Amino acid sequence: MLNILNLIRWKNLLMIAIVQILIKYALFPAFAIDITLNGLGFSLLILATICIAAGGYVINDIYDVDTDAVNKPDKVIIGKAISEKNANVLYMVFTCIGVFLGFYLSNSIGRPPFFILFIIISALLYVYASYLKQIAVVGNIVVSILVALSLLIVGIFELIPAITEQNQNVQSTMFEVLADFAIFAFLINFIREIVKDIQDVDGDYKAEMQTLPIVFGKERTAKITFGLTIVIILVLIYYIATFLFMHMEVVIYFLVAVVGPLIYIAIKLFTAEKKQHFKHISLILKVTMITGMLSMVLYRFIF
Repeated sequence: MLNILNLIRWKNLLMIAIVQILIKYALFPAFAIDITLNGLGFSLLILATICIAAGGYVINDIYDVDTDAVNKPDKVIIGKAISEKNANVLYMVFTCIGVFLGFYLSNSIGRPPFFILFIIISALLYVYASYLKQIAVVGNIVVSILVALSLLIVGIFELIPAITEQNQNVQSTMFEVLADFAIFAFLINFIREIVKDIQDVDGDYKAEMQTLPIVFGKERTAKITFGLTIVIILVLIYYIATFLFMHMEVVIYFLVAVVGPLIYIAIKLFTAEKKQHFKHISLILKVTMITGMLSMVLYRFIF
């Protein structure tokens, strides 16, 4: 059981679930909005999301057996603790459960077309693992879009079906705020994916993949990532100065818990050389993602 939990990255799945819970029970209550899902429906949405994500992690590891044997030999599960055949069964089970729940949920709220979203996400996860991750930047963008969608899907199911002529403005405003968080998640994850590519360059090169560090080299890619991090810092400062400047406690939180770590990451990216350096940067980026999402709790003091 522990091997299966590690295979599906249970910690990442828990983070997805927590972020979705924060959206519904911390961010949404800050606005006078109408929502669609009751407790059971929302639980099914979380379960559908993490099941599809779990399937994505499994299929990714199936295609990454050779590269993982070089990059992280002590963490290889498929072929050792779990056979490739059983891993494929797990992929099918998790994906089918997620898609089925998506189908049921879409019909239960009277929006059958929403079911297509689960099909698209599942398909993208498979295509990413089997092909797109080998293409420089494209794979990084796709997986980052999927991370952003794990946030937006809450708004799609909660806000859109409840829109009326009377509440359209407030529902739209709420969705825009959620989109801001999704964009933040996309950008942080995009940088982290590139950092992980730098970290895993040896195994990726052996597998003849065309990631950014292989195409441009580790040092040049690190400098590109440094530039992207600076851009994100500037965008966040603009956001804080434009929308949050009247709430000093919120400004302090963002500067200390989000902007500060990003400045630290930028400095580290400019000087990083060894694999351990990039592993450390990847960890700090993950922490920054978490602290950024936790800021949803503060929005009740803003609106």
